[in-house]
Amino acid sequence: MQRRRPPLSAILAVQAVCLVLLAASLAARLIQSEPAGSALSGGTPSVVPVERREAHRIEPLYDDPDVVSDEQLAAVLAKIRPEFSRDEMHPNYIEHALRTWGIEAEFDEPGVLSGAALRDFLLEHRRQAEVFGRDSRALLIERPGGVGVRWQQPYDPRVSAHHDHLLASLSEAGVPLDQPVFPPSGRRWAFNDVLQEAVRDFQVEDDETEWSAMAFALWFAPETTRFRSGDGRTITFDLLARRLMQSHKNVGVCHGTHRIYTLVVLWRLNEEFERSVLSETVRREVWEYLTRIRDLIVESQFDDGHWPGNWADGRRAVANAAGEPEHQPVIATGHHLEWLAIAPLELHPPREQIRKAAAWAIAATLGKRDEEIRRQYTFYSHIGNALALWRGTRPTEFRAKWQATHGGRPADPPPIPDELLPPTPQ
Repeated sequence: MQRRRPPLSAILAVQAVCLVLLAASLAARLIQSEPAGSALSGGTPSVVPVERREAHRIEPLYDDPDVVSDEQLAAVLAKIRPEFSRDEMHPNYIEHALRTWGIEAEFDEPGVLSGAALRDFLLEHRRQAEVFGRDSRALLIERPGGVGVRWQQPYDPRVSAHHDHLLASLSEAGVPLDQPVFPPSGRRWAFNDVLQEAVRDFQVEDDETEWSAMAFALWFAPETTRFRSGDGRTITFDLLARRLMQSHKNVGVCHGTHRIYTLVVLWRLNEEFERSVLSETVRREVWEYLTRIRDLIVESQFDDGHWPGNWADGRRAVANAAGEPEHQPVIATGHHLEWLAIAPLELHPPREQIRKAAAWAIAATLGKRDEEIRRQYTFYSHIGNALALWRGTRPTEFRAKWQATHGGRPADPPPIPDELLPPTPQ
């Protein structure tokens, strides 16, 4: 007897049900595979949840008066007070001043900007317009979902100098997530809208990822370790760490030292929370990378204590010493001292090398006139911040204690021993 075939409509109905069940099963697997707090939503970026009002702060690990004495630190910090003329009100200078002094900074001296004034200059367009004019390029860019920050290389003094440097600097300075932000329209936004727009704008292949990675870690870790950028790509701190370790070690801004600083921040966050920020594989890769950095700076330090711009060449940097612009060793030495102050002891060169580097940096700073410091404020601010960290403190905290016992402008520091006094860089 011949079997009756089911009608075509019934076959199609069964196939449709099967496809629906298959799709539901796949969706369930995808949902189960994403960790809690990953903030992934389809192929588009969602708002990344933030569990804190202020970003994590990476605390210094040491207090060594043999690296820098109270008197020397007070004198160096006096040289890097945020005292800018109208023509010197560059966002790049202000960002560096704010990350160094913090939003709580207050100064009695006329013309020296408080932390609040520095913050407001960066986050309120009308204050920038007072300096640059109403028709000047705006630092803050209003977008449908948040506020972007204009940056440019080659350098434009009206806007930020590096991608997400403003975001990272204000995060380090203690600016809270609900801090008001006012772009040219006058509409009130919040600092969180700057942070979320940075996530949407982020591209892993960008030349500058140092400050993006650090800001994301300071705000999102350890609760959220996976999120989507605006192009739909899943971002993890493993991915960011490996991106920072790509290429030659001095590739990146300031001879690659900002990449090192951010890697140390990632390492510290990973070690200080029960929930890991990095996978065990990438954790080992970061540690091995940083130990190679340590070995290179052991080999590349000059007898007078400074590190050259080509520090990553190791002993070849000393063997093939050539003249370099005066500011290059200032950049390299100050930045290395800064990340070393927050790095585990195992990543340090011998302490005597650190003391010689600090002595060189102190002499290089105190030997400059105030106007010379301001012209290269970004470089010298890192020296001031690094030296404060080496005393287990922050510039504003130290200054308050110093003034409570000394008052007024600090006296001249005691002389540096002749054997540690470096010549003026050529």
